[in-house]
Amino acid sequence: DNMAPFYEHVCHKLGWAVDSSLLASMKEKNEKEVARLEAAIKDATENLGESEIREAHLAKADYLLTIGAKTDAETAFRVTYEKTASLGQRMDILFSIIRLGFFYGDRDLISHNLDKADSLLAEGGDWDRRNRLKVYRGLYALMMRDFKLASQQFLDTVSTFTSTELMPYKDFVQLTVFAALPVLSRPDLQKKVVRGPEIQEQLHDLPVVKGLLMSLYDCHYAAFFKHLATVEEILRSHFLLAPHRRYYVRELRILAYNQLMESYRSVTLDSMARSFDVSVGFIDRELSRFVSAGRLHCKIDRVEGIVETNRPDVKNAQYQSAIKQGDVLLNRLQKLSQ
Repeated sequence: DNMAPFYEHVCHKLGWAVDSSLLASMKEKNEKEVARLEAAIKDATENLGESEIREAHLAKADYLLTIGAKTDAETAFRVTYEKTASLGQRMDILFSIIRLGFFYGDRDLISHNLDKADSLLAEGGDWDRRNRLKVYRGLYALMMRDFKLASQQFLDTVSTFTSTELMPYKDFVQLTVFAALPVLSRPDLQKKVVRGPEIQEQLHDLPVVKGLLMSLYDCHYAAFFKHLATVEEILRSHFLLAPHRRYYVRELRILAYNQLMESYRSVTLDSMARSFDVSVGFIDRELSRFVSAGRLHCKIDRVEGIVETNRPDVKNAQYQSAIKQGDVLLNRLQKLSQ
């Protein structure tokens, strides 16, 4: 696509040697096309109406977006935005700028324009663009490692997805499952994902994602670990989730360990190792690390080879908190009475 600006950016970022002849050829084609688009803007300005002027500016902005000219594209979209009266068309321009932010990983650019889009919707907006904004916000939440918000936004739109400019529907369903797994309770996971007809329909073409979801839900932990290893490789090359790969895999391992131990007061290390199809030494090291970090509530008896669950007493904790807050309130009342 003759993406000269993006080619320069990638070479600089990765330390690649620049192919001068290739770059010169792409730049020449870019300059010719930009000159043609600017001529169209000039002609529209001199001879046509406001609508045609806006369309000419938008065509230039879209082309600059296509070749990866970040700064020039952003400027061109701003100019087009100022020449746009329709709220819906302004939303579309903001969506384009947000996609530019995703392409370059510019979080500030994404966040600023998501806020502007929210402000526009507050003035009124059609259902389709309101729905699409949820997908954009969900993607940004994934970028920021907020899986809870991402799953909420994605699940709200899974049956009405129209944001094909961002990704195919199959990829969207994959991200929806990835976002939901670490944060949804088991009943919610069953209701919204496992039994979600739109999700299940797409999972036929996503065997690894389906295997990960169903092996965890069905408590087939050995299969779950194998699918998780494959998913880790998928995440390694994902433009949004790659930075969170280790965190995500760790959270799902903790989720699986907690899910298994919820069914027992105690379980042997050997039994857990067989369930996950790993060595006793591995499971011992894993549990020890997560227990010391406060992520698993259990005690490990290495002599007997037993793991004893030590679930926090929620009701007792609430009772103690109420007593403490009551004492604080009484002390304040006594001081006021004095």
